[in-house]
Amino acid sequence: MARIKYYYDTESCKYERVKVSTWDIVLNSLGFLSFSLILAVGIFYTYNLYFQSPVEARLEKENEELKYYYELLQNEMTEASNMLSSLQERDDNVYRVIFEAEPIPASIRDAGVGGTNRYREITNKNLERGDLVIDLHQTLDKLKKQMYIQTKSYDELLDMAANKEKFFAAMPAIQPVSNEELKRLSSGFGIRIDPILKTKKMHTGVDFSAPKGTPIYATGDGTVKTVRSSLGGYGRQVEIDHGYGYVTKYAHMEMYNVKKGQKVKRGECIGYVGNSGKSTAPHLHYEVHKDNKKINPVHYFYQDLNSSEYEEILRLASIENQALGSY
Repeated sequence: MARIKYYYDTESCKYERVKVSTWDIVLNSLGFLSFSLILAVGIFYTYNLYFQSPVEARLEKENEELKYYYELLQNEMTEASNMLSSLQERDDNVYRVIFEAEPIPASIRDAGVGGTNRYREITNKNLERGDLVIDLHQTLDKLKKQMYIQTKSYDELLDMAANKEKFFAAMPAIQPVSNEELKRLSSGFGIRIDPILKTKKMHTGVDFSAPKGTPIYATGDGTVKTVRSSLGGYGRQVEIDHGYGYVTKYAHMEMYNVKKGQKVKRGECIGYVGNSGKSTAPHLHYEVHKDNKKINPVHYFYQDLNSSEYEEILRLASIENQALGSY
């Protein structure tokens, strides 16, 4: 029941009933509603400013999850791309060198994925982060094409290998000393510091530091070409002719285990590590010659190394340090 209001009339000295018009009621109601509406809007705005609605909280959680999985996928694609790059490098620098085949041109390996309308469907959707989606698709398409090119390269190499079993057996394809932990390669092929002259000179092989008496293995099938000993230079050394233009040299040995003209198999012990000749510490100096040209032996360590071990060997061999012998 509405409250009845009175006022004191000074002329009649009586309390008179207040009469409220319909217009007053309407104005009062409108004023109350306006105030309530303003208050409600203020409360709603303040709440949204400091608090999330359930829908916003759910969407934000979904966005965070999508961002996490996007970054995870991007990292995995980067790792896959790095691994593919390693395979490509090994393909060009090892397998194609072995088969005397031309490396695949970089312009082909880059594998462009042109086409202005290739991603039109994504563009037409006007996604807020459509650029990320397109970028991911482009990376994936390029990776798939590069993988296809690499598989075709392997198919070509398999065709070459079918007729080269003897060639494979003769290849100097393993490390000449046991080096499972990859800690024995002390100096690589290239310009290095001569340990005696202390000047930079061309180091025509790789050095493996190892204790005296460590077994030395033939790196491929062949025939012992030279068994020689000298007070300086290479000291006690063995050369093996593998055929196909390949000759390997093993220097600074302590003693031999073969003789000239002997047939040897890959992995057969041909002697032991020593410190003979111009050597500053016990080690094996190992060289690979192809058609009378001295080449980097690490490009042939493919049979006893996986891709990551091969990458580590390349890194160690690239360090410009001091050789262990002088020639």
